[in-house]
Amino acid sequence: MAARADNRGMDYPAHLARQRLTRDGRAVLVRPVRPADEGALAAFFAALSDGTRRLRFQRFTSTRIDYDRHMAFVCEADGRIVGDARYVANPSTRSCELGIVIADAWHHSGVAQLLMHALTRAAQARGVETMEGLVLAENGDMLDFVRELGFEAHPSREDATLVRIVKVL
Repeated sequence: MAARADNRGMDYPAHLARQRLTRDGRAVLVRPVRPADEGALAAFFAALSDGTRRLRFQRFTSTRIDYDRHMAFVCEADGRIVGDARYVANPSTRSCELGIVIADAWHHSGVAQLLMHALTRAAQARGVETMEGLVLAENGDMLDFVRELGFEAHPSREDATLVRIVKVL
């Protein structure tokens, strides 16, 4: 059953939802964000540690997703959101800006890989050619993670505390 997503009338892409297993065998659901997730996402973000919140460097937290230029996936376990990954397409280009955050208790579980796989597939299906983002230079775990996924990492010209990550899809 399709649910309306936003004022543009796009249908909720239920076909993108997937049951998955984490590295340690826990069952999770990776699915697009729904407007009804607003409360659950607020609780998810509020429960993040100060360190995770600071390192995350993601600006996009809305549940108003158009599923075209702005796509977001969550990972649910036992009815709770344990991860969030999203992109926003850059105007007039075939690139997008990404953001991802995982609940502290789920770091190194494989949730980030599951979410990035879904996000990358969705971006490619929409014709996005390049995925990019900014990561704090001190966030070694994130930089290692994105390099494993094939991203290149370059120091930001504008801010020495940031690293620009880029992947050609």
